[in-house]
Amino acid sequence: MQPLDCRLEVRFGPVYEFFNSLHTYICRKSHKKIDLSSSWAKETRSRLTPSFAAELDTMEVNADWKHAYLLALLSPDYHSLPKFLAWLEGLTIGDMFELMSECVTQFPANMGEFRSQLLSRLSLWNDQYFSSVNPRILSSLEAVAEERSAAALQMTAEAFMDETTNGMIFRETAALERIIFIPQYHFQPVNVISDYSSTLMCHYSSRIYLGEEENLPPHDLRIIRCLGEQSRLKILRYLQQGPRSFIEIVRYLRLSKGITHDHLSKLRSAGLIYAHFEGETLVYYSLRSKQLDEIHRTLKQYIQQN
Repeated sequence: MQPLDCRLEVRFGPVYEFFNSLHTYICRKSHKKIDLSSSWAKETRSRLTPSFAAELDTMEVNADWKHAYLLALLSPDYHSLPKFLAWLEGLTIGDMFELMSECVTQFPANMGEFRSQLLSRLSLWNDQYFSSVNPRILSSLEAVAEERSAAALQMTAEAFMDETTNGMIFRETAALERIIFIPQYHFQPVNVISDYSSTLMCHYSSRIYLGEEENLPPHDLRIIRCLGEQSRLKILRYLQQGPRSFIEIVRYLRLSKGITHDHLSKLRSAGLIYAHFEGETLVYYSLRSKQLDEIHRTLKQYIQQN
């Protein structure tokens, strides 16, 4: 693998988890994949006014949402949600075009409507959900970001990416200048990747667990459950031979693309395979065998604890 020649940066601020929490809510297809309680979306909806809940039902993870994420990335006030919202409210339409033009070539169809709608939705989401989020989540994420920032100074880029993201590898591209890694809680173990020309943003699973200490953390339990399925074991044996594309794996398993994708998604969430990206595009998979060694040690240690 060619060494990655771009700047790696770890960031965290409440604004990022604020966006991640809303992303988690509106990404309805992922509600069964996340570590939060299966009833989280339903419980969260019960806290929203009927009109706002209905409005969020129309939101999708689309180009406009990617533009909203970009504004969070570009904001100088990501450490303070009130300051971020004030900054966003103070931007003119021209300011927004100028800011975004550094990172994207396509813009919201109606920037004025996009801005006013976004401001309204973000303010309501803060009032009705995020303002009462467990403060331990934010303090834990801050600690994770500090630890990862320190680790980045001691590791190769490839090793840092692998350990931080639990198996994601980004290829060098002509435009790529920096990758920003942001730890997340709400959407874990699923990652959020957005390509903004010279900047790649990666919301990665922080693997923070706030439950009972005597329980095996969700991340470790996920690995054990993932291994208890024949097709996934076949994929691991197949990848032992070398990297493979999605289509090659589909042909090998002789299963549908949808079922194969689901198996690969579970293997990725468990950190049992590497996912190799070029920008936002996943180009191939390879075996991450060290995770098998790690879960063996973890399980043995858990069983032997008094």
